[in-house]
Amino acid sequence: MREIDFMELGGFQAGHAHNLEAGTGCTVFLFDGCAPAGVDIRGGGPASRETPLLDPLMHAQGLHALLLSGGSAFGLDAAGGVMRYLEQRGIGVAVGAAHVPLVCESCIFDLSIGRGDVRPDGAMAYAACENASRTPLSNGCVGAGAGASVGKYRGCESAMKSGFGTCAVELGGLKVGAAVVVNALGDIYDLDSGAPIAGMRTPQGDRLCSTEEAMWEDGARALPPGNTTIGAVFTNGAFSKAELNKIASMAHNGYARTIRPVHTTADGDAIYALSVGHAPAELNLVGTLAAHVMGRAINRAVTSARAMFGLPCASDLFPTDS
Repeated sequence: MREIDFMELGGFQAGHAHNLEAGTGCTVFLFDGCAPAGVDIRGGGPASRETPLLDPLMHAQGLHALLLSGGSAFGLDAAGGVMRYLEQRGIGVAVGAAHVPLVCESCIFDLSIGRGDVRPDGAMAYAACENASRTPLSNGCVGAGAGASVGKYRGCESAMKSGFGTCAVELGGLKVGAAVVVNALGDIYDLDSGAPIAGMRTPQGDRLCSTEEAMWEDGARALPPGNTTIGAVFTNGAFSKAELNKIASMAHNGYARTIRPVHTTADGDAIYALSVGHAPAELNLVGTLAAHVMGRAINRAVTSARAMFGLPCASDLFPTDS
């Protein structure tokens, strides 16, 4: 198995748009065709659009685009910009005189970072579509990750900056990749060593402390709202919508290995799974690889972030030799 650039997965274009002053943005994936897709939502507070389409009992066979964004539920308006972009190009399900694009969206809560009154809208999402290409996709505080943060159990004053991350691998012609926006209540751990790499900081702010241990000490304390990790896994393997729902479910193991706690009622955690090719592939292998690349993408989302809005980044606490 070898790591490849995320965009080497093929089958789609991707683009970011953001307002870094306000601390919000969006990231779009435009598929070459109607890509079969599934979804698994584990968090208790999701902000999502059109996810019932991905139920195997529904008629829709796939998606023309997927949008990840900030703005909490306000950001769901942004999908209209993707719809407009695709409709203008005749992309969508033909229904009489119109083509209706099938677009799903999930949003993170970033209203407490930067300016809470500025949210992704149709114009920003349209710009992300115009920016979409097959060239390498930037990681860090870009796109939907512009306002992402982690370690918020005791408020933003103890949190750290996070962002958007990707990872992809190839194994004998099979390709599996992940893209994720990490905006978790919990702390982030290295996939390999298990060591904490970002999360809640001590009152002095110079080192990490454990959110899990703080929760155990506090007992029945209510969790603060405003957290969500949203992501997607992509494979060139050919799968049905039902199979992709299972792959999305298995990919959540990548969340569990790198985020603690995760899937709480104060998080809106969701993962999409999409087939962007026609290679023969075995479901359990792809699901296992999906969890692996998702964990790597989560790590990359925090290690590639930079300090913003008074929140330090991972390299501030764990500087490396240049």
